[in-house]
Amino acid sequence: MLFNSAAFIFLYLPIVLAGTFVLARFRPGWAIGFLALASFAFYAAWDVRFLPLLLLSILGNYLIGRRILAGRRAKVWLTAGIAANLMLLGVFKYAGFFAATGAALVGHAAPRLGIVLPLGISFFTFTQIAYLVDAHRGQVRSQRPDSYALFVSYFPHLIAGPILHHGEMNTFKDSHRPAPI
Repeated sequence: MLFNSAAFIFLYLPIVLAGTFVLARFRPGWAIGFLALASFAFYAAWDVRFLPLLLLSILGNYLIGRRILAGRRAKVWLTAGIAANLMLLGVFKYAGFFAATGAALVGHAAPRLGIVLPLGISFFTFTQIAYLVDAHRGQVRSQRPDSYALFVSYFPHLIAGPILHHGEMNTFKDSHRPAPI
């Protein structure tokens, strides 16, 4: 869904704005979940096949972030998290390049891998790497899963950037208590 499409302007955006304002007034904690779900719907409108990738990436990084915040073996968890994120990005962005280069080196025709680049993968991957680094630096406090999901998937930033740091996005933080680590 493009930001200038009729579906976005006349259907998606009014529903999301109205829902967010109503929920923020009466149930602020629910507004976060609503916006996260709306952001997932926005992403799925492009190609629903990649929604599980986004969801698994969010879940994995959230769990790694919790381990980093717990303080035990934080550097190991940070290294593993960064490596996993870069591997994910590498598979989708560079697997074709490496396969073609390897084939050329041995004199074979380049294979067609048919890997489709998920929309916004660089933005949501580097946003999550920044989160893990900030967590390791002690610049992150415990975060609820719905707040983290919204932080990563917030639809205006998901496909167009810029890469966010967790502190730049206030997700109704005064209206609910953070979850314990």
